[in-house]
Amino acid sequence: MPHTLVLNASYEPLCVVPQRRAVVLVLNHKAVTLEGTGASLHAAGVRGMGWELPAPSVVKLTRYVRVPLRRGVPLTRRAIFARDGGRCVYCDAPATSVDHVFPRSRGGQHAWDNVVSSCRRCNHVKADRLLGDLGWRMKRPPVQPNGSAWRILSSGRTDQRWLPYLRGYGADVDLLPFEAKGPDGLFVDGLPFSGGKSKGPDGLFVSEAVSDTLIEPDEHVAPVVKQGVLPSVSPLAA
Repeated sequence: MPHTLVLNASYEPLCVVPQRRAVVLVLNHKAVTLEGTGASLHAAGVRGMGWELPAPSVVKLTRYVRVPLRRGVPLTRRAIFARDGGRCVYCDAPATSVDHVFPRSRGGQHAWDNVVSSCRRCNHVKADRLLGDLGWRMKRPPVQPNGSAWRILSSGRTDQRWLPYLRGYGADVDLLPFEAKGPDGLFVDGLPFSGGKSKGPDGLFVSEAVSDTLIEPDEHVAPVVKQGVLPSVSPLAA
C-alpha cells in the first residue's frame, strides 16, 4: 500500500500515513498536497460528474499540531538500518542483521554508540571479537541520531520524493535507506518493527498525541479510500 509523508504546518516532518488516509485529510481540508506521485485517483462525483485527485506523496497540515517532546530516537532494528543506510558498516554490503561493536559477552552495552548494521558474513566472522583483533575499521563511529526526520526514518518507510522535505531535520542525506535491499531480497521496510511509536488503526507510526489529532472520525468522507474508487463527494465539500 502506498504511503504519504505528512508535514506539520511549519513544514516539520511529522509522520507517515497510508495514502488513503492522506487523501481523506486533503478532502477534509485538513491538509494540502505538496508533492504527488504522478498518478491520479479517480471517482464518480455527484450526479455523474466525475473528478480526479493527484495521488499525494507529501502533504502539509493546514493547522499546526503540537508534538510532545521526545527524549531520543528509540533504538530499533529499523532505526539502526536507517542510520547506517541499510549497509554493513564493516564491508558496505547490504545489511541483514545488527551487531554489537563491543560484544555484549564482554560487557558491551545495547546502545546507539555500540550497535550497527551488519551483513551475515561479517557478523559471523566477527562473532565476539574486537575490531582491533581483526584489523577492521568502520567508516564512521555509530552515534545516536536526532531530529524530527527520524520520526519518518525510524519507521522504515522512505520515498525519494520525501528527501527534500527531510533535509535540515536531522536526516543524513548520504545514508538515507531508500530501497535498501539485502541479498535475500528483503527491503528495510520489511524488517520487524518493535517499540518506540504507537501504530494507529490506519498503520500510522506516530506518538499517541499526534495519532489522536490525525486519526479521528470523518463526518464527510468515508474512512476507506481505494485507488480508483474514491468517495462520491466533491473535493470542495465542506
